[in-house]
Amino acid sequence: MKKLSFIPALVLMFLAGFLLGQSTDNGKEDKYFYLKLFSEVLKIVENNYVEQVPIKKLIYGAIDGMVSSLDPFSDFFTPEQYKEFMSETEGEFGGVGIEITMENGRPVVVSPIEGTPAWKAGLRPGDIIIAINGEDTFNMSLMDVVKKIRGKPGTKVKLTILRKGKGKPIEVVIVRARIKVPSVKYVNYKGIGYIKISQFTSGTAKSLEKAIKDLEEQGVYGFIVDLRNNPGGLLSEAVDVGDIFIPKGKLIVYTKSRRGELHRYFAEKEPITKNLPIVVLVNKGSASASEIVAGALQDYNIATLVGEKTFGKASVQNLIPLEDGSAIKLTIAYYYTPKGRLIHKKGINPDVEVKMDEKTWNKLFETIRKLRFEGHTEKVILLPDIDVQLRKAIEILQRKQELKKVG
Repeated sequence: MKKLSFIPALVLMFLAGFLLGQSTDNGKEDKYFYLKLFSEVLKIVENNYVEQVPIKKLIYGAIDGMVSSLDPFSDFFTPEQYKEFMSETEGEFGGVGIEITMENGRPVVVSPIEGTPAWKAGLRPGDIIIAINGEDTFNMSLMDVVKKIRGKPGTKVKLTILRKGKGKPIEVVIVRARIKVPSVKYVNYKGIGYIKISQFTSGTAKSLEKAIKDLEEQGVYGFIVDLRNNPGGLLSEAVDVGDIFIPKGKLIVYTKSRRGELHRYFAEKEPITKNLPIVVLVNKGSASASEIVAGALQDYNIATLVGEKTFGKASVQNLIPLEDGSAIKLTIAYYYTPKGRLIHKKGINPDVEVKMDEKTWNKLFETIRKLRFEGHTEKVILLPDIDVQLRKAIEILQRKQELKKVG
């Protein structure tokens, strides 16, 4: 027991010395006082808690509490969680297929990824998860929520959902699966190149470039890039996707840290879209990397944004591995569109607003799900007779094509 007490105390003394050495005179006393307080509480818990607790668990819990208190997007990962998180950014992971954030102490669905169990079960952006397998989620950490939702493929998880417009909670039972989601799907729809980007994972930009070239060979006269319900992903992939559309040398996005440090990302090549008109579809499920691309294309008038206001997540997280294989994901900066817009918690307003009410979304989702179950698993399904946002995008491109012919 004595050995367990000594190690964290020594670590804390080192941290205190480091922090004090890095701080101003005004901050020394407070930092030392609270580090001393933390050390005192650690000893009290270690020596008096009703059961003996491994020191690693206590320290991990303290780190998790510190990081998760900062914002909904900063996290602490144990070594096992870190490995799982890294596999997710590669586009393959286990679970139900939703991106979530935390709002007012509750997990909220940013977006279900199309084709996943969550999407098939009918989850929607904005759904509040109030219980997981009957356990109340209030004040759970984001990682705890994720851990409870994930599990072995083939097992079930019950989510209790609060949805806007519904008078009482909805219970949804979802069968977990090993999820590998192609981030880019495309089809030639009556001369229009429709491209759906479901998330920004490793290889998204290369897949998009291939899709565009293939569609151009088919003679399309315009593109629809669908970023609806795309929760984002890797900043590097968002930049590479922007580079496909934005002229060489132009700014795609820049980040600014607390100290004012700027990191600018520029297009390194010329666009491959041959000056064809582009419409980008967005909604409240379009977040993060999706907003980087949409914001840049809007700033340069390269694309017309159609749909609804986006989610509004413009913070940048950095993954910092730690010595024991654990890691922290820390918000280190905000990103800004080329014109200097900070859209964090504000979102991006579309150029042409087309709202989709809950009834229309339900009809669209149910129709697509039915077609999927009937065997149309790989085919891109477009239903402009129901999907009013898609219909408006098609109308815009058709109008431009008619004007081009007249001109």
